[in-house]
Amino acid sequence: MLNKAGREIPSVIPGLGEVKLYNGAFGTIPTGRMVGPKIALNKPRSEKLVKSIDQVIDAAGLKDGMTISFHHHFRNGDYVLNMVMEAIARKGIKDLTLAPSSLSNVHEAIIPYMDEGVITAVETSGARGKLGKYFTEGRLKKPVIIRSHGGRARAIECGELKIDVAFIGAPACDTYGNINGISGKSACGSMGYAIVDAEHADKVVAITDNLVPHPLFPISIPQTNVDFIVEVDSIGDPKGIASGALRISKDPRELKIAEYAAAVIEYSGQFKEGYSAQLGSGGASLAVAQFMKEKMIAEGITGSFGVGGITTPFVNMLEEGLFKMMYDVQDFDIPSIESIRKNANHIEMSASYYANPHNRGPIVNNLDFVILSATEVDVNFNVNVITDSNGVMMGASGGHCDTAAGAGVSIVVAPLLRGRLPMVLDKVQTIVTPGETVDVIVTERGVAVNPNRKDLIDNLKCANLPLMNIEDLQKIAYDLAGKPEDIPVTDEIVGVVEYRDGTIIDVIRKPV
Repeated sequence: MLNKAGREIPSVIPGLGEVKLYNGAFGTIPTGRMVGPKIALNKPRSEKLVKSIDQVIDAAGLKDGMTISFHHHFRNGDYVLNMVMEAIARKGIKDLTLAPSSLSNVHEAIIPYMDEGVITAVETSGARGKLGKYFTEGRLKKPVIIRSHGGRARAIECGELKIDVAFIGAPACDTYGNINGISGKSACGSMGYAIVDAEHADKVVAITDNLVPHPLFPISIPQTNVDFIVEVDSIGDPKGIASGALRISKDPRELKIAEYAAAVIEYSGQFKEGYSAQLGSGGASLAVAQFMKEKMIAEGITGSFGVGGITTPFVNMLEEGLFKMMYDVQDFDIPSIESIRKNANHIEMSASYYANPHNRGPIVNNLDFVILSATEVDVNFNVNVITDSNGVMMGASGGHCDTAAGAGVSIVVAPLLRGRLPMVLDKVQTIVTPGETVDVIVTERGVAVNPNRKDLIDNLKCANLPLMNIEDLQKIAYDLAGKPEDIPVTDEIVGVVEYRDGTIIDVIRKPV
């Protein structure tokens, strides 16, 4: 059957069963109720500390066929997921569903446990490197489920993703289970993705390398959500958790893209006192932040809030009074971690508060602008951020489709060519963000506005931008590099891309 994005999706997918098809960005009306964890009993002065990961696996009652989760705030410096999986494998537990908020290259160490049947299913935001290749080859028992950050929070809160045991890497944890991410040698800043897991998992295990006396303050995850605590030597490599400070690009092509994107914002009609924005962490996005800072100072504009994964340019604008607040689900560099520690108006938020479409109001719904990157886009403004030009999984859904749906103006920035490959195509390999929620595509050669946004088309006429139809932008790309051939694929579905509302917007088929 064809879904509303024009993709052919089976109504029943082997390994997953019957699925719901994407019916438009806001075409699915949710039903049912939110769910919670099993009711617990904690007697006065009971002990939560457990001596080892091996022992806490037993204490949590982990068994064959269960679902376990992890968070990805430690990024490529994470030790926790690999450490826990090694202990689980030693115990002979099998057929687990692994449901981390995302996976990084450091997690390639778990591939042998997939071969051995310890892990037979994965539900996550994305995968790179050897893990992405492994999933694309169809070597798991079930297709990988790809969810956005908001979609994952929704799935947990409504019970579609039921977590039996959540293992939470805790940069600071007291002896009764209060956790924060701003203290200790493995500080990561916001714990936004772990908060939802801790609130809804049946059992929650805190793994820390910074055990402190009770009570800890401030608290990101409270003791009321934590069952067990394990102290280990190290939960992560600080060098992989956060860079010193992300650098603004000096690449002429990225700077040109950033200049055009900043002009789109300036002339959009929504760049005014109290505007809000999410600007991303890529080189071009960081350059946009610098351009916007200059325009805000020149025009005397103060933004109401910034949102998303926070970076140094956003922190600088907060501390200089150019934004009143930051809503933070994840920190990408050391200055951002320091900021959430010291600035009262730099606020930690959960992934649900950030982007869950089925609560009473995620913060993305209040966004005026979002800057997003892309692996490739097409003439229908659909965006792919999950598969490479060879069809292999190599990225993450993240908050891409969440912010595009919520923002007043969603701007996708991408080079017209990568190497010798055009990035504006007839049809993207995999749809992650539907074109109906994408307003502007910015490349170094030209800017295309979604025909549905006639207001933007009119406003941008005086912006001195190289405006053109998306088809004209594609023609330039094809004239420069030629039209790419379609990637031959089999009928075997190795991945399923959920839209944020739980419907299926696309599938990933095994390449030939």
